Amino acid sequence: MQEKWSTIIKPKVGLLDMNLKEFWQYRDLLFLLVKRNFKTIYMQTILGPLWIIINPMLTTIVFTIIFGNIANIGTDGVPQFLFYMTGNLSWIYFSTCLIQTSNTFIANAHIFGKVYFPRLITPVAVVITNLGNLCIQALIFFGFLAYYTISGAVKPNIYILLVPVLLLIISLIGLGIGIIISSLTTKYRDLNVLVGFGMQLWMYATPVVYPISEIPERWAGLIMLNPISSVTEAMRFAFLGSGEFPLGYLIYSAVFAVVAIVLGLIMFSHIERTFMDTV
Repeated sequence: MQEKWSTIIKPKVGLLDMNLKEFWQYRDLLFLLVKRNFKTIYMQTILGPLWIIINPMLTTIVFTIIFGNIANIGTDGVPQFLFYMTGNLSWIYFSTCLIQTSNTFIANAHIFGKVYFPRLITPVAVVITNLGNLCIQALIFFGFLAYYTISGAVKPNIYILLVPVLLLIISLIGLGIGIIISSLTTKYRDLNVLVGFGMQLWMYATPVVYPISEIPERWAGLIMLNPISSVTEAMRFAFLGSGEFPLGYLIYSAVFAVVAIVLGLIMFSHIERTFMDTV
């Protein structure tokens, strides 16, 4: 009588050979990794999860003092603190997702070499962990938003319903580029150093501390080619009613996100077959 196996592990042969059913079967592991990520970040810290709120608050205060008061950069007529907080939360979520997923193979080599599970679960767990952090930060943001809305300083609009779509675009871009870099770092460790430096430059090429209206027209188009720029502007328009909703550039960002995630999955699928030989 032929034995029936509950699990059969087969080698991947295609460039994009993904078993989504298997990914669903390991959903409990995904939950455990999300829980582990959250605990690891704040383990042995005095304030613990409070850092989720403190980090964006302090950054926003610094932006308000330096860029709003000292540099006197305009904010399209909306309160400076709320203007910088909106862009800051979006950027923190994106940059954290990208930086942490870009270290997937190196950081989890000790696990990958011992037990089998869909490797893609680890970067996806990072994105979900950071999305949870963003939801906590959003509670504080909505408190300030409610205050300024009641006072008439800002006017949220119907586009606020598209915020989940905007977050999806950010998530896919961060995940896609992150796993591309993660795949490359198995051979080129220099990228680990360049990622942190590159993200700092990328932030200044994104309208986080300035609105697009403050950029000369000849440079504005170049800034909007940054796929995160249109999402940041759309977030501000939805929540604060400032600027405009750049639909054309948002479509470009969505296409960029799809290309990034597909290319990332192809590289991830290819590298995971042999990465233990090079890590």
